[in-house]
Amino acid sequence: MTFSTHLDTLNWDEICLSIYGKTDHDVKIALTKDKPDMNDLMALLSPAASQYLEAMAVKAQKITRQRFGNTVGLFIPMYLSNLCANECTYCGFSLSNPMARKTLTHDEIVAECQTINRLGFSQVLLVTGEYPSQVGMPYFKTHIKTVREHVSSLLMEVQPLSTDDYAQLKSWGLDGVMLYQETYHKPSYAYHHLKGKKRNFNWRLDAPDRIGQAKIDKIGLGVLVGLSDNFRTDCYMMAEHLRYLQKTHWQSRFSVAVPRLRPCAGGISPHCTMSDKELVQVLCALRLFAPEVDIVLSTRESPTFRDHVIPLMVTQMSAYSQTKPGGYSSADNQTADDTLEQFSIDDDRHPKAVVRKLTEQGLQPIWKDWDSYLGRE
Repeated sequence: MTFSTHLDTLNWDEICLSIYGKTDHDVKIALTKDKPDMNDLMALLSPAASQYLEAMAVKAQKITRQRFGNTVGLFIPMYLSNLCANECTYCGFSLSNPMARKTLTHDEIVAECQTINRLGFSQVLLVTGEYPSQVGMPYFKTHIKTVREHVSSLLMEVQPLSTDDYAQLKSWGLDGVMLYQETYHKPSYAYHHLKGKKRNFNWRLDAPDRIGQAKIDKIGLGVLVGLSDNFRTDCYMMAEHLRYLQKTHWQSRFSVAVPRLRPCAGGISPHCTMSDKELVQVLCALRLFAPEVDIVLSTRESPTFRDHVIPLMVTQMSAYSQTKPGGYSSADNQTADDTLEQFSIDDDRHPKAVVRKLTEQGLQPIWKDWDSYLGRE
């Protein structure tokens, strides 16, 4: 069985009604649990839980410190290409967007790696649009080993692949894959994904299963808030996905993220909005539900918001992100071209400023998590 089979047994509308039907009493019970179940998570995600946000935050912070100490991992996305064969309503890389297209060469990749290393980063997330004919396995085979020489931990965020492809990537040095479903609401997914292979909901949905089958160490899940009309139900569905994967692929580690839609070329307005307070509630709920899972917060969020939230439950964060291919070396050379970017970021602080703030808050920035050659047996 794959998760797509399990998702077919879940009724979106019924779960939505259950979440909105939770009471103060349900929230209080959930807060007493050391191991909240799916029903407790509904209560923690519900509007009724908003008045218990302080209690949720205190408990989330306590659990985070117990599980992760005072550490916060730092990583940086490195965009290899903005070529994309998909048409998505919310993405600057969409096929029909009249933007300059670029795929990095070997020399450009080396230049990016060197610039990233000078910034201090050793954990890198490789990102591409979905264009397998030019940015597929042959391209990855040529260039992943080059990047691997410059980093201690390597993750990817690319098109969904087969189990065999993921196993091959692991043999080349890949440590993890971030693959966000975007939304678990099938009608909303179809509405936003108009052309290309990304229209195949189940192929994407079952990709984390294939990643787990390939024994890749880390699997990242995520919901892009603003695509469906109910972020609470979307986040609950992601938690169902997480719990399924934890039981099925227990050898892997997991992370979750709840990015909010950001402006981009040709982009849409969100179908639902999430306030800062609501995002804090969701992140706290996820921490209480999954104490051992990494929670990721990206530069989509403002510096002020990140500074306030990271000490509570966040264990992985990006910094100084450029969302275009060649963004770091071009910025270093003052030749940046914003027309290449996927979306705009909010927190553009230099890594030194981010690290200084974390240190002031009593947190320990982690530039290097591990060396994959040491294994995790």
